[in-house]
Amino acid sequence: MDVIFTHCAGLDVHKKRITACRVTLDPTGQQADGLLELQDFGTMTADLLALSDWLAAAGVTPVAMESTGEYWTPVYNILEGSFTVFLVNAAHVKQVPGRKTDKADARWLAKLMRYGLLQASFIPPAAQRDLRDLTRYRTKLVQERGREVNRVQGVLERANIKLAAVATNIFGVSGRAILAALIEGRADPAMMAELAKGRLRSKLPLLEQALTGLVRDHHRRLLTIQLTHIDFLDEQIDALSAEITRALMDLSGSEPPPTPADPCPPAEPAPASTLPQTPLTFAHAVSRLDTIPGVNQRGAEMLVAEWGIDMGRFGTAERLSAWSGVAPGNDESAGKQRSGKTRQGNRTLRAGLTQLAHAAARTKGTYLSALYHRLAARRGKKRAILAVAHAIVVSAFHMLSRNEPYRELGANYFDEHRRHQLVDRLARRMERLGYRVSVQPVTAA
Repeated sequence: MDVIFTHCAGLDVHKKRITACRVTLDPTGQQADGLLELQDFGTMTADLLALSDWLAAAGVTPVAMESTGEYWTPVYNILEGSFTVFLVNAAHVKQVPGRKTDKADARWLAKLMRYGLLQASFIPPAAQRDLRDLTRYRTKLVQERGREVNRVQGVLERANIKLAAVATNIFGVSGRAILAALIEGRADPAMMAELAKGRLRSKLPLLEQALTGLVRDHHRRLLTIQLTHIDFLDEQIDALSAEITRALMDLSGSEPPPTPADPCPPAEPAPASTLPQTPLTFAHAVSRLDTIPGVNQRGAEMLVAEWGIDMGRFGTAERLSAWSGVAPGNDESAGKQRSGKTRQGNRTLRAGLTQLAHAAARTKGTYLSALYHRLAARRGKKRAILAVAHAIVVSAFHMLSRNEPYRELGANYFDEHRRHQLVDRLARRMERLGYRVSVQPVTAA
């Protein structure tokens, strides 16, 4: 039987205006859908407080609104403590083209809310939202630093300085010393090449050629400004990292323990010696996820900030991967499967997982690296990267839901999984080359 809310509301939220529709029970019983009242409100804080009072006066408890850009956030901040707010995907409640107005959208949301036909999006608690803001802003600063490094490289190229052709990292210890010498106006390439440290000293003749260029005062001024900006960004990134660490510790002390995900029971009971002794907190979850190949400290902090530590809210690893935007999509009609394109999901999380998958693909002797190279040869590099990102999400889901460490399957997992088929295939290839093969298992001494 459908859930029916006798008093509910639907909001159509825009930048400067909110169209609200509240539904109350018709005392006469003549209106089966209840009494629908429409009213427009502004988006200033005073207007939002008036909206809250207008809803509370009618006894409204659940409120539904579309997730329109960032415009829903101020409304959610005001209504969060007094109402049960359902933030719904606009694609799930689209009106028929040609019948769409703001008032019609508000009425439609209110009707769907009344009969319990809306699925709320995941909105983390306020403390986790603050942590998410910090990690997302740090990601933006890291990206800006990368763009500024590229600008420095552009200036060097225009000055005929080919430092990047010799040094792997132009912002290492040697690179920064050479850049400082360029800014100070030292024109002798041999003297600048002597500033190299470590393995770069084995390339001194080539480095001297790379530092022979046409550096003018204009280039030195640009490099000074750009290096100052990079140093500033480094300070901001370090400050944000320290703030994220403090936020994780605060969440670890205030967050209740997560509920286990029911659809994901342990495959077999763990021995008493391997049972987790430390309760799962935000800080502990970061240290757990940091053990996944390709996932570093910052990547683990990003995952925890986006997901939280309670995997019970997602239910299954498949739902978590779909919400993260790294699961294949379904588009079937008339018995035909049309497109398997992935859904958008959480765009920030999808971009971060893609970067982690690239790092995991470059690791040595790991299951994730073997998965990437196995799929890249047949399906292409882009599909292989998304498959690795999906595997990271599945592993993280089980690790957090069971509070268990990462279990490395090894680079030979796929060979061991189908050992006999691999042996037969290789034996047939040897026979086609003219060799007689006798396959016998090697027994340990």
